[in-house]
Amino acid sequence: MNTIERIKTRRSIRKFTDVPVAKDTMNEIVSAASYAPSWKNSQTVRYVVIESAELLQKIANDATLGFEHNKGIISGCKTLVAAVTTSGKCGYNPDGTFTTSKGDKWEAFDAGIAVQTFCLAASELGVGTVILGIFDEALLGQLLGLPEGQYVAALIATGYPDVEPKAPARKDVSELIEYK
Repeated sequence: MNTIERIKTRRSIRKFTDVPVAKDTMNEIVSAASYAPSWKNSQTVRYVVIESAELLQKIANDATLGFEHNKGIISGCKTLVAAVTTSGKCGYNPDGTFTTSKGDKWEAFDAGIAVQTFCLAASELGVGTVILGIFDEALLGQLLGLPEGQYVAALIATGYPDVEPKAPARKDVSELIEYK
């Protein structure tokens, strides 16, 4: 499958089989994701792979801010990936000042690019993913033992799809593009 077909056919998977993703497969996904572009090639995104059933339940029960949908997804996956980034690297000059008016927002750009690349690589290997953004960032940092200056940018529920969702409607290109 070519890249455009992969982009158009990848779906968010919210229900997974009981088959865990092998470490070799996860390593291959992260290896591909490491090629995602980043601010001045800073490559600040790291991946914490959570396989412990106990930790998965703790995250589902305590760190989803009461959002039952995410609680259910996390409870139903064998592998949850925390995309972690380091503050103070993206968007900064060597003297600590911001390079652009976007300030530290480049961290979020880089994390988003890396997470999308991760999801596309996973899809290529038959692994389903869904990106989750509703979570208690401070509690997750504690549960994962993240050092100061690192934070969870996104959670990615990961596993082999137990469903084949249909593509949601997309806006027409004429609504999305403007030429000047």
